[in-house]
Amino acid sequence: MKISIIDVGSNSVRLAMLADGKTLYKRLKTTRLGGGLSLTGKLSAEAVERTAQAVSDFKFFAESEGAEKVCVFATAAVRSASNRSLFLNRVKELCGLEVDVISGEDEARCGLLGALKGGDGGIIDVGGASTETSVCFGGKTIYSKSIDIGTVRLYDVASRDKDKLKKAIAEKLADYGEFFAKPYKMYSIGGTATTIASVKHGLKEYDPAVTDGTVILLEEIFSMADKFLTLPLEDVRAISGMEPRRVDVIGGGCLLMGEVMKHFGIEQITVSESDNIEGYYMLREGI
Repeated sequence: MKISIIDVGSNSVRLAMLADGKTLYKRLKTTRLGGGLSLTGKLSAEAVERTAQAVSDFKFFAESEGAEKVCVFATAAVRSASNRSLFLNRVKELCGLEVDVISGEDEARCGLLGALKGGDGGIIDVGGASTETSVCFGGKTIYSKSIDIGTVRLYDVASRDKDKLKKAIAEKLADYGEFFAKPYKMYSIGGTATTIASVKHGLKEYDPAVTDGTVILLEEIFSMADKFLTLPLEDVRAISGMEPRRVDVIGGGCLLMGEVMKHFGIEQITVSESDNIEGYYMLREGI
């Protein structure tokens, strides 16, 4: 049985096609739903329309590919917007889907399930509007926290100004409290992590089989952050492995990931292509 899951994030909308619990492929459209959200608290009408159309297109594409069921869930941008009903209603109008708006806690749980598949370890999920860090040990979640900062929010308030970015990040990191994650194997999921891995490998064409399992050191992440924030955008776009629709936010994303790792005492992370989509499937018990 084929099931399709659509993930509505703050930066991108993703589609995954699964059969018998295994991911066959994923597709992505960058719609920047969370653009301006940190400044207004609302989703813009233009972003709502772009994103709802992407969800609708993916829904009908999935059905044409044989999906017997299509589910859609949304994360931080939708759950934190004061006018989220505008988006939910537009999706319903276009394609009949009911969007499942998940909590920060469930978002973190989905990330853990997807990356660890029931094992021990932890995840850092740098998203567009929130960043989740969670650790599981002995089959139990021993730490999990979602903070409302991500790549799109950072770009809204600080653009590519490193000093302003660091200040904005520092103000939010305190919300994590104190937890030492160094003893655990830590994974990273999401577009920032996979882009970093793609750049590390210098991929001319993105290949999840290559990026999955890539180990990235803390110093490598900070080095990339400096490079991405210093170079002109056209030069960042020209870097082998760079996702062209992420060039404006990737520098802030790298800096955020590095600062989160530093906060928790993490010296390296492993990139996982299995993420909150697979975790959502597991959380909803096969849907």
